[in-house]
Amino acid sequence: MTDHNGTHRVWRVGADIDTDALAPGAYMKFGIDEIARHCLQRVRPEFAGQVRPGDVLAAGPNFGIGSSREQAAAALVHLGVAAVIAPSFNGLYFRNAFNVGLLLLTCAQAEALVEGERIAFDPAAGRIRRADGADPADMLCEAVPPFLMDMVRAGGLLNLLKQRQTF
Repeated sequence: MTDHNGTHRVWRVGADIDTDALAPGAYMKFGIDEIARHCLQRVRPEFAGQVRPGDVLAAGPNFGIGSSREQAAAALVHLGVAAVIAPSFNGLYFRNAFNVGLLLLTCAQAEALVEGERIAFDPAAGRIRRADGADPADMLCEAVPPFLMDMVRAGGLLNLLKQRQTF
């Protein structure tokens, strides 16, 4: 949740979080509302019911491995997750995430983030500031290029294209 100080609460998960954990196959025949209700239930059963808009997910390497299902990123957007921070992402997941408006921050130190701590981030500058006095106070990540930030701000690629459409 983003508070008046512009910080976000961290949820921690481990390495190799796959798309089936994010959007379980058993629920793929339903809409995104139902899929999101089961997001991460295998690794964090409480996540979908307790995550709040503006919270962030900090993970280990290889986030988003597995199938190419776009719903794996869309479920996090639906739940209001502001960003996923990890040392590395699956390539297809990376593309799908930005296409649906989910911010990904590639940060080698992501695993140093602690469950429940509060952070602020500047994606364009590639900086994460830890608000709880944790060490290191500042963490560097890969800067997010302007064209990807445009997609995030628009809520995804299709929304961005609609905004830019001229008649």
